[in-house]
Amino acid sequence: MSELSNTLPKCISLGPIFFVIGLVMFKSVLISTVLFAFSFVSLAGDKVILRQSEMMTIEPKGLSYHARMDTGAENSSLHATELEIIGGSAKKMKKNIGKTIAFTTENEQGEKKRMEAKIVDTSTVSNSQGTETRYIVQLPIRFEGKTHKVDVNLRDRSAMEYKLLIGRSFLKKGYVIDVSKKKLIGEQAKINVKEAGLVFNTRIDSGAVQTSLHAIDIHIEDEDKVNMKNNIGKKITFTTVNEKNKRKTIKTYVYGTSYIRNAQGDETRYTVMLNLGQKGSEHLVRVNLRDRTKMGYKLLIGRNWLQGRYLVDVTK
Repeated sequence: MSELSNTLPKCISLGPIFFVIGLVMFKSVLISTVLFAFSFVSLAGDKVILRQSEMMTIEPKGLSYHARMDTGAENSSLHATELEIIGGSAKKMKKNIGKTIAFTTENEQGEKKRMEAKIVDTSTVSNSQGTETRYIVQLPIRFEGKTHKVDVNLRDRSAMEYKLLIGRSFLKKGYVIDVSKKKLIGEQAKINVKEAGLVFNTRIDSGAVQTSLHAIDIHIEDEDKVNMKNNIGKKITFTTVNEKNKRKTIKTYVYGTSYIRNAQGDETRYTVMLNLGQKGSEHLVRVNLRDRTKMGYKLLIGRNWLQGRYLVDVTK
């Protein structure tokens, strides 16, 4: 009992000391955490936030692509066919480094350009399709007024949805990816059809799968009038008119056909790829064409334009 009596006061006297030490340690950890959080926010604040796909332009030809961000790839990748080494090709690809390569590239709308660039390297890529060696060139890529010259590998991406992949070498220039980044939009909005240079007073319709644009005087080059599907890939010309009766003619390619069922009945419409959005932030979307002369809205925005980008707020 005497031993316990002698020990107890010592334990009690040490308690406040341990409490003070613990408090100091807690404050240190808290301060460190706060400082780290502030530094992280500051770091993110200096960078431009990109969605998982954005409209980007290859300079100097000015060809725009609906580009996919790919943080798993070091270099960007561009759809390229008809590759030709100016002055003749060596047997080994490595021997062509430093030479100029000419190639044809095509965006999602079927617009083609012939480009030239200097080969800076080759890259052997392994993926689900196997292993292949590609030429790497440096190309200037522009996004919202800023242009960065980055390494881009060339490959045939004909069968792929995205003709331009943006890799880490571009993203390291001051970009971060937010795959959930969305904007708010009301039940009506002013939407620009970039190819026409016309702004439409648009109805936002989350009940519609696909976006629909008023189109008249539709003409398809060498049209098959029996089977609409046989016209996919052909040149199409049509006139669109907005609510202010401003009209423009658009020339593009038939992307596909779409079977539509609504209150007016069933019909099959041609679809094209167009850049739609608020001026300066348009993005490529599939649009079906129909005569909307008798309808209040000449452009109807469907879920395929909204998906992954916008939340609809009917109170806006």
